Amino acid sequence: MAEINWDELKAAAIKAMRSSYSPYSHFPVGAAALVDDGRIVSGCNVENASYGVGLCAECGLVSNLAMTGGGKLVAFYCVDGAENILMPCGRCRQLLFEFSQEGMLLQTTTGIKTIEQVLPDAFGPRDLETGFNAQERN
Repeated sequence: MAEINWDELKAAAIKAMRSSYSPYSHFPVGAAALVDDGRIVSGCNVENASYGVGLCAECGLVSNLAMTGGGKLVAFYCVDGAENILMPCGRCRQLLFEFSQEGMLLQTTTGIKTIEQVLPDAFGPRDLETGFNAQERN
């Protein structure tokens, strides 16, 4: 994998943020990620009058990943409406973990960190290969 172009990821996140549908919170969010095959995928938040069914930008990003061929996320960048770095919420960190390669890098408010650093002791697909589910299959 080539060196990560953080400026390109930020620009893609800003472009996605500008497509945000956020009439209730007035808090647009855009996210972009580099995929292990070199693609960049992105997403924006989409609110709903029924607040609980709104979608975070990371949800759109992961949907974009699945729609365009899948793969593993390598690097991630998220911005708010002022184009400042924004940390994913806990739910979205879990969502990103599911689709990340080990050691995926995130641009954070305190510098570049791995997915494991921002979601320590995460539960993921590898955990399902051990324990109860693996015993049932045998």
